[in-house]
Amino acid sequence: MIGKIINKLRKITGAAYKQVSYAQAGEDIVVQLIAERMGLSKLTYLDIGTNHPKKFNNTYLLYKKGNNGVCVEPDPSLVRVIKSQRPNDVCLNVGLSSGEESVADFYVMSVNTLNTFSKEDAEALDKEGTFKIKSVIKIPLKNVNNIISENFKGTTPNFISLDVEGWNEEIVRSFDFSKFRPEIFCIETAYFEPTGQIKRIEGIFDVMKQNGYHVFADNQINTIFVSKI
Repeated sequence: MIGKIINKLRKITGAAYKQVSYAQAGEDIVVQLIAERMGLSKLTYLDIGTNHPKKFNNTYLLYKKGNNGVCVEPDPSLVRVIKSQRPNDVCLNVGLSSGEESVADFYVMSVNTLNTFSKEDAEALDKEGTFKIKSVIKIPLKNVNNIISENFKGTTPNFISLDVEGWNEEIVRSFDFSKFRPEIFCIETAYFEPTGQIKRIEGIFDVMKQNGYHVFADNQINTIFVSKI
């Protein structure tokens, strides 16, 4: 589906060129073309759960195009890599809180894309045996609305990428849509169970619809929501 969306948007925008994608399945190209369609020649982003600064990353293509924003990554080892490879971005070594918590246990897994604040998810993966818990570290937490207020100087990021294993729905539910209205969201809306089955997080779709966003593209892992197009 993402490929069809890319081709459709290229026709709309006249962007017939070939583009390299750094995201998991071309999500960054779709976001870039949506931004062009919206007339956002320069945009800012909030990348929550950045992980690697380039590989399978939804904002690196935008960074290469001269845009910048804020990366949020709780894994200290990955933060060092992000800061070295994306010096024009702000990088925060924190996790996201949906409430008043100020610190939480962070489970560093044998595959860092599965790192999570969810004890239940980490232990389920560890028990299954394919992936193991390497360590558990204390990481400070910040509310997503405070991060935006403190780092975007009275404005709202145009694009939010959200991928925090096990906590995506909680973060979406804590978002203050009455105060902040990003044009584009890309959210991981699938949960991978230890059995390998993919479970859709229906609550995310409900919250986004209730707040005036509609699905623009979906690849059964990540969903791109837009407020207008």
